Amino acid sequence: MARSRNIKQDVESLTTVIRRIIRENGRDYVKTYLFAAVCLILVAATTAFMAWIMEAVINEAFAKKNADVIWLICGSVLAAFVIRGAASYGQAVALAQVGNNLVARYQQRLVDHLMSLGVSFFGDSRSAQIAAQISQNVAGIRDVMNLTITSFARDLLTLIALLVVMVTKDPILSLIVFLGAPPILMALRYISKRLRSATRESIDLNSRVLSAMQETVQGITIVKAFTMEEQISARTSTLIKAAEERSNRIARLTERTSPLTEIVAGLAISGVIAYAAFRSIYGDVLPGAFFSFITALLLAYDPARRLARLQINLERAVVNARMIYEILDEEPTQGDLPGAADIVIERAGIEFRNISFGYGQGIPVLDDVSFTAEAGKTTAIVGPSGAGKSTLISLVPRFYDPAAGQVLVDGVDIATVTKKSLRRQIAYVSQQPWLFEGTIRENLRYARPDASDAEIEDAARLANAHDFILAQPLGYDTPLGENGVNLSGGQRQRISIARALVRDAPILLLDEATSALDNESEAAVQKALESAMRNRTVLVIAHRLSTIARADRIVVMQAGRVVEIGSHADLSASRDGLYARLQAISEVGAQPAPAATDKTDAEVEGGKA
Repeated sequence: MARSRNIKQDVESLTTVIRRIIRENGRDYVKTYLFAAVCLILVAATTAFMAWIMEAVINEAFAKKNADVIWLICGSVLAAFVIRGAASYGQAVALAQVGNNLVARYQQRLVDHLMSLGVSFFGDSRSAQIAAQISQNVAGIRDVMNLTITSFARDLLTLIALLVVMVTKDPILSLIVFLGAPPILMALRYISKRLRSATRESIDLNSRVLSAMQETVQGITIVKAFTMEEQISARTSTLIKAAEERSNRIARLTERTSPLTEIVAGLAISGVIAYAAFRSIYGDVLPGAFFSFITALLLAYDPARRLARLQINLERAVVNARMIYEILDEEPTQGDLPGAADIVIERAGIEFRNISFGYGQGIPVLDDVSFTAEAGKTTAIVGPSGAGKSTLISLVPRFYDPAAGQVLVDGVDIATVTKKSLRRQIAYVSQQPWLFEGTIRENLRYARPDASDAEIEDAARLANAHDFILAQPLGYDTPLGENGVNLSGGQRQRISIARALVRDAPILLLDEATSALDNESEAAVQKALESAMRNRTVLVIAHRLSTIARADRIVVMQAGRVVEIGSHADLSASRDGLYARLQAISEVGAQPAPAATDKTDAEVEGGKA
């Protein structure tokens, strides 16, 4: 009873996904699919015609030797092949175009949907694995549609037409053939159920293999630096072997029907030949009907075999499609409130009011944090690692929403305005600069697509990046390697700062923006940032306290709470305070810097490629 219920649920799950795919896409491609269906019907009809006409070929041409009808038979056969060839070409091209468009459509849907998801989704998922899963599974939608159309419009119709020929030529021989169907169907039902779980495991393992390879390529310098080659190779080898084993299991399950199908088909055809031969020998029956029947039987074998494996093939395609829908059905966790309006910023004052926050179900990172970043002034946030500085700053552009409390800009709760309008008023520089595929100019223009070349170059000058950009082979039009791998860390950070300046927003967020710079570059960028910070509200996190000494206000955090607020002079004067202790540690740890700390910067700016 339980087993039959599981089978019913599996079939319902399969049909649910197929119906969803057809519901979402069928109407857009109805004309193309109708054309492909007509072509497939012609293929089915001409296939059945070839079996049907064999009786006339044998009886009239060879048994009766009737020369008058030979030309008519030959012309009919030629016409059937011409129609079949044209129809096969038409349906193949039509289905390929629809399939390619489906893949492109779902790739775009996935990109658009991923862009709508919050940062928390990507924090809980490995980016390389998401990319690998998408690349493996997106073709499942196409396969479901094409399998459904070709199976019903070509294979099923061809099989029905050939069965009609067989029954009309000889009902008794047809009955012998039909006896082989039940065992095959039972075997396929058993195999398809086991194949579903194996296919999903295989997809997960393959995506992990691709993810491991991608991460290894991206982190190759760390791999080399820590001589991790053997460890990475061993770990990846385990995944590869597991994926291979699952793929082999799928192959064994998928092909398990072949011996059974061949044996049943062999028994049926042998029985048909034996029966027809004895009837022809002892009953003096013309062989034409038998040849027509056996031709129909042989032609029916391929579509029958494809239909028999249809559920298995659909199971594999549906598993892929279902994993795509798992991503598409992921609900955005930070949707705009109904009726949310665009924010209008006049002064850009930021207030954190009783903010508490924690990632997932973990320990709270922020605990009742309250302070104000005054409009048009620079507020620095300092504290030991793990104090919650970066988490706090990430609440301003609503990368995350606080569990309790409010973030207000000009007195307006940012949870009540649209995220897009809010983020357009913010320029952000993270700890780790990230550059995208394209040229340097294109990366800078991402901040503001309508920015002119002059504005882009002015921002690069402010970030002390203009000179080294001009030193590149094509200047601002130099293509960047993956994440700017052809630039040094300091150069990537300066381009990241320049991108923020191109934004020309009233709020500037700097999360340890100068951490990757050598002393000389940091001093130049810091000087440029001081002019760029004027008339803007700036929140800055800095590891080196010397870089925020001129901040209008300094907020000191520890263990997710604000423990001190004041100016550099006031906080330094309090000898027992955390800021003073951090300053003392910073001064003790400071060492005279060599002339060129950032060797790569010096080499690249000197012309080394």
